[in-house]
Amino acid sequence: MQFPESWLRSFCNPALNTQELAELLTMSGLEVEELRPVAPPFHGIVVAEILTAEQHPNADKLRVCTVNAGGAEPLQIVCGAPNARAGIKVPLAMVGAELPPGEDGKPFGIKVGKLRGVESFGMLCSARELKLSEDHGGLLELAPDAPIGQNIREHLKLDDTLFTLKLTPNLAHALSVYGIAREVSALTGAPLQAPAFTPAEVKHQDKLPVRIEASDLCGRFSGRIVRGVNTQAQTPAWMVDRLARCGQRSVSPLVDISNYVMFELGRPSHIFDLDKIDGELVVRWGRQGEQLKLLNGNTIEVDESVGVIADNKAVESLAGIMGGDHTAVSDDTKNVYVEAAFWWPKAVMGRSRRYNFSTDAGHRFERGVDPAQTVEHIERITQLILEVCGGEAAAMDDQITALPERKPVTLRVARAAKVIGMPLTQAQCAGVFKRLGLEFAEGEGTLTVTPPSFRFDIQIEEDLIEEVIRVLGYPNLPDTPPLAPVVGKVASESRRAVHALRHALAGRDYYETINFSFVEARWEKELAGNDSPIQLLNPIAAPLAVMRSSLIGSLINALRYNLSRKAPRVRLFEIGRVFLRDATVVESDTTITGVRQPMRVAGLAFGPADQPQWSQRDRGIDFFDVKGDLEALFAPRQLRFVAAEHPALHPGRSARVELDGEDIGVIGELHPKWRQGYELPSAPIVFELALDAVLARRLPQGQGVPRQQSVQRDIAVVVGESVTHEALMTTIAGAHDGLIRSARLFDVFKPTQAGGDLKEGERSMAVRLELLDDEATLTDERIEQAVAAVLAALAQHLGARLRG
Repeated sequence: MQFPESWLRSFCNPALNTQELAELLTMSGLEVEELRPVAPPFHGIVVAEILTAEQHPNADKLRVCTVNAGGAEPLQIVCGAPNARAGIKVPLAMVGAELPPGEDGKPFGIKVGKLRGVESFGMLCSARELKLSEDHGGLLELAPDAPIGQNIREHLKLDDTLFTLKLTPNLAHALSVYGIAREVSALTGAPLQAPAFTPAEVKHQDKLPVRIEASDLCGRFSGRIVRGVNTQAQTPAWMVDRLARCGQRSVSPLVDISNYVMFELGRPSHIFDLDKIDGELVVRWGRQGEQLKLLNGNTIEVDESVGVIADNKAVESLAGIMGGDHTAVSDDTKNVYVEAAFWWPKAVMGRSRRYNFSTDAGHRFERGVDPAQTVEHIERITQLILEVCGGEAAAMDDQITALPERKPVTLRVARAAKVIGMPLTQAQCAGVFKRLGLEFAEGEGTLTVTPPSFRFDIQIEEDLIEEVIRVLGYPNLPDTPPLAPVVGKVASESRRAVHALRHALAGRDYYETINFSFVEARWEKELAGNDSPIQLLNPIAAPLAVMRSSLIGSLINALRYNLSRKAPRVRLFEIGRVFLRDATVVESDTTITGVRQPMRVAGLAFGPADQPQWSQRDRGIDFFDVKGDLEALFAPRQLRFVAAEHPALHPGRSARVELDGEDIGVIGELHPKWRQGYELPSAPIVFELALDAVLARRLPQGQGVPRQQSVQRDIAVVVGESVTHEALMTTIAGAHDGLIRSARLFDVFKPTQAGGDLKEGERSMAVRLELLDDEATLTDERIEQAVAAVLAALAQHLGARLRG
């Protein structure tokens, strides 16, 4: 929120300079984001009146003006502005004056000059030349009553400072100059000049029929007819200046008055052209298919979730956000209807963003606007309309359906002292609440506060504790060291840290990537097989409209980004959250009803398996390279890879990853149709695993050095082509009495044509067995028995036979 310091001080003027005031506001929670002067430094510029303006004898676009600047004699000024004419008052830079610095950073000095043979003793200035605005259409015309010779900085009050506040969403009561002044008064004790709402003289009893059909949309609706207004009137210069310094341009008198009261008191309102309203106004929820052309020129379509104000023919306004074009005031308007209402914050929240725009009114209503003073604020608007535009005011119409209930909140003084960290008395807390204008009742060690109508942020005890310390002042907190010993929390050794996992993956040549949790719906459907992903109500971009249920799509997109920048070899991983529908999840501090949010780790490998080197040929990455990375990541735990299908992966080159019999993820080559669909030169290998399973690890257990020597035996068995390595090893592991410590496949042989010991559809698999008994030396007999048991098991379970 932006406003001039002078406007704030008109309500509350504490004995603080600008910097001290900004520091006070920031330390009280109203962060001052920027301070900047209304105008840059310049001097020697005064109010002057053009007495005559004659055509230059040697130039068509120049005029020779005689100017009264309050001196003994008029000055001759040569000017090229199109609006230079006799009778107007404008800024004059006298000889010796300095204009604001230009692009080179140096001030522009004014000297006696000669333009096309005619001397000029100064310079008439535009607003752009004074750096007051970008308007360069002509001279800056001043008010007719501007005192001639007065310093322009004094006349336009340019020695003022613009405050820009960065307010958090809970500070709705500070979204006005008066609201901030109320805070300054409470913080400093300086008197607050409360505005007086003098009821307008009622000239007639006309009332526009208004019907509220949705009490959950509008809790209070106040309005008044004003007849005979002059919309051709000029907005007062003081109002135009204040609006401009709040970042709002002047539009027309009625619009300016409405905006002015919004900045002054925080009350958005709307002024209808009464003669364009058909019959009555109805406050209700929209209906499917209804359309409304807004004041900004956009035509929108409303539905049952959007609040509207309608008449007997059509929708005329978007409730709490923006008025409609049809009933907007214009130069032909004679009679108006002034409306001020209380719209429930939840009924306004997010509606403007749904149509890709935002308004000052919606910004305030979705945070909460005081429902108790709609009538008083209409009186203020009426007062300004009658002063500026004239007219006759009708009786007030005020309808109340449902107002927010302000539940009492109790503050325990002992609890507040403990949370704040310094001693507090009940009298101190009571003093703070009095300064803030909060009604309270005292008990033994407690104060029960009833929040006023304009405070939507006081709901729990911690809100009151915050009010106490910010008014007492954060600088008053004592500097005390902690009394308790600071001991680092030791993580369990059975679980590795996420950062350690990042290091491990980086050690395998993977680079971490961080992506949005919202992705394209196409990725979800094609790469995750998710036809109904969780939709975003307010996506940051149209394509990124759903929450991801898999990390694979994000990695594929990152790969495409790298390939478009000519990266030949890409290794990526991401640790992130996915979002799955799950009806068993209930609402809590960390969960959302119906949505499970597990953490996953996913990786992608593309391009050559290794960096180019002279000792080996280039080879593309394959399934077994990434499988080896996962086995190294989990070592010494053993993973099991089971052939499986996944929507994103090649049907014959993908597997389910199992750990201790549990499914923890997938690994495989990207499906050919997605490789083609995403325009990849070759298929990457991807994996996605549950993060908890990756982080879990077994504690190391010590083993003694073997006292006996191990024995190795090689066997070659003939099996069918359908027999897998896993089946072979599983059978061997279950076929002995503990003598075989390891089994390793070291050769696979399949002849080009059938013959010898091998028939068609068979192959030979050679395995090296390691046998060891810690207690006794192995004998040939025991060794042969163990090998025979292995061969018998292979024959029984896999149909294997010993190769001759």
